[in-house]
Amino acid sequence: MKKTMLTIVLFTFVLTLQSQKTSVEKSIFGLQIGAVGVWVHHELKLSNQMVLRSEIGFDINSGNNDFYPDTSFLLTSVLTLEPRWYYNLNKRISKGKRIDANSGNFFSLKTSYHPDLLVISNSDESINVVPDISIIPTWGLKRNIGKHFNYEAGAGIGYIYYFAKNEGFTKDKGETALNLHLRIGYRF
Repeated sequence: MKKTMLTIVLFTFVLTLQSQKTSVEKSIFGLQIGAVGVWVHHELKLSNQMVLRSEIGFDINSGNNDFYPDTSFLLTSVLTLEPRWYYNLNKRISKGKRIDANSGNFFSLKTSYHPDLLVISNSDESINVVPDISIIPTWGLKRNIGKHFNYEAGAGIGYIYYFAKNEGFTKDKGETALNLHLRIGYRF
């Protein structure tokens, strides 16, 4: 009986240690720069494989579209909330790969809002941003380079809705949205 109890206790202890190893970090702060902007982010642990990523930053918009016909460059503020599921942590651990700082592959639901807060453009005129909200299911990966640096890539397709009536246009507009990102970052 004692051997059975000892075996059960040891087995439970080993499983507990293993599941603690395969968990996302409790809280991560960082800065990322990409080809289309700069962002400060925070990832908050929701479960062993889920985080809620919040982000504030600036996105580069190519301009020269229906809303900004005389502008070829726009830098607009963005607020993002993104639940992420890091689905391959156990596999990475079993192969001896790193999972610190949430290094792994993920699925997410990236929800971004571009308010009319701060705009930088090449236009001589004052520009009001047409606020929009986008919801884009995304697949991605994040890997570490050393202790503090990382890179991230992702792709997804979803929906974006422009609140154009608020800026004097005749109607609001919704369309398909694409999320392609490649970023390099620093973790604090």
